[in-house]
Amino acid sequence: MSTKTTPYTPPAVWTWDQASGGKFANINRPIAGPTHEKELPVGKHPLQLYSMGTPNGVKVTVMLEELLAQGHTGAEYDAWLIKISEGDQFSSGFVEVNPNSKIPALLDRSTETPTRVFESGAILLYLAEKFRAFLPKDFAKRTETLNWLFWQMGSAPYVGGGFGHFYAYAPEKFEYPINRFAMETKRQLDVLNRHLADKSYMAGDEYSIADIAIYPWYGNMVEGKAYEAGEFLSVHEYKHVQRWAASIAERPAVQRGRRINRTWGDASEQVPERH
Repeated sequence: MSTKTTPYTPPAVWTWDQASGGKFANINRPIAGPTHEKELPVGKHPLQLYSMGTPNGVKVTVMLEELLAQGHTGAEYDAWLIKISEGDQFSSGFVEVNPNSKIPALLDRSTETPTRVFESGAILLYLAEKFRAFLPKDFAKRTETLNWLFWQMGSAPYVGGGFGHFYAYAPEKFEYPINRFAMETKRQLDVLNRHLADKSYMAGDEYSIADIAIYPWYGNMVEGKAYEAGEFLSVHEYKHVQRWAASIAERPAVQRGRRINRTWGDASEQVPERH
């Protein structure tokens, strides 16, 4: 790990004059909007999901599989693969569903006018309210669930775009950013570990959208599956998070949801699209 860097003085006005972002440099740009014209495919089911099997995508496929396991037939869905490394998220059709060009994006065609839903936390909340599932009815428990849902949405960028980027994807490794984001990732894991010391699930004794949101990120971390950084982050220290993650990993709907829109790893764990 490099400890010496050439001092950098920011220019008076930043300009985009070279690719940056390491592995994802070819899709990074400082402007929004579509780069090419392409309509999104539409299947026969009420819900159309456009996604990829990253942690944010897994949140939604797990939620949909959990709803189907409960018997909510209205949650039947088509899951279309969006290859983010190839720029599919910048097609005109995708930008129409999510102007922020990030997966996942959902189109609910069961409503009078199709309803677009983007941002994974918003999708989980939308589905929970639509099907009245995985969101406690008790006001205090509902509030606690939403506390942790929004905690995840605000915290995970430090894990993915922060630690994951500089530790695994950046073209060069530097001590300062890796230390900075490793420290924050471990702090977040400690937050979870302390919280789960006397609780089965994030909001108490009831499995909810908070667990569904947090598991793909932090469950992956303590299972040693994220960025091959388990040993580096000493994930064995977080016993309560590991116990919680193991219990969620045993759920059949979670196992199915983790496979959808996945295109890497063992072939038996890949279901690139679901129709």
